[in-house]
Amino acid sequence: MKKYKIGIALSGGGTRGFAHLGVLKALNEKGIYPEVVAGTSAGSIAGVLYCAGYSPDEILQLFKKKKFSDLTKIHFPTNGLFSLENLTLLIRKSVKEDSFEKLKIPFIVCVANLNTGKAEYISSGPLFNIVQASSSIPILFSPVKVGKNIYVDGGLIDNLPVRPLVRRCEKVIGVNIFPNEKVPNVENLFQVATRTFQISINKNIRYDKSRCQYYLEPPEMAKYNMLETKHMDEIFNLGYQYCKKIKFNL
Repeated sequence: MKKYKIGIALSGGGTRGFAHLGVLKALNEKGIYPEVVAGTSAGSIAGVLYCAGYSPDEILQLFKKKKFSDLTKIHFPTNGLFSLENLTLLIRKSVKEDSFEKLKIPFIVCVANLNTGKAEYISSGPLFNIVQASSSIPILFSPVKVGKNIYVDGGLIDNLPVRPLVRRCEKVIGVNIFPNEKVPNVENLFQVATRTFQISINKNIRYDKSRCQYYLEPPEMAKYNMLETKHMDEIFNLGYQYCKKIKFNL
């Protein structure tokens, strides 16, 4: 198994994932370039584009003026209210080749296998369906079938995929954009689904945090609805300014 000096794990958290881009920009400005990236859900979306060679600013521009409805497709609700096919089309147009091996930076995606009930960390083979599956929050978004298995959002089991990096990397940076938080109102179906999901995924964070040499948790993420895109610039800047203030010894 190849050893890397620096790896980074990017958590799920919906559109709060723009904070990942701000963190990556600040790291790059400090001369820190992760040699391997692991991502779950929003972290897999930011990660795949970054590993394909796009800068954080370029990725932000790809999503500019995109609304939730632009990235999703209404789906007859047999297994999810929406599908993420439109998001996958955007990634497909940007990344071009449907292959982990063709990315410029090694990339690992965490997905939850509904058949086995276990997390899988995938780093080879076809790429696009795996990223879509990793981002498919159960009930809200349709699962994705790959081969004989059905996959959903990796955050269901491991929202901060530090585990596949620990043995591969000398130093691990973990970025969590979806910490547990107090929520004043839980009223509609979307709020119930996302809040239930958030509560369920935070049980493993303590272990994941302990395995990181640097654990980053940008502040004020609770202000932002994880399914709204209108605050992407603010969220990006929060991640950027937060990471700029951290002193790294890597």
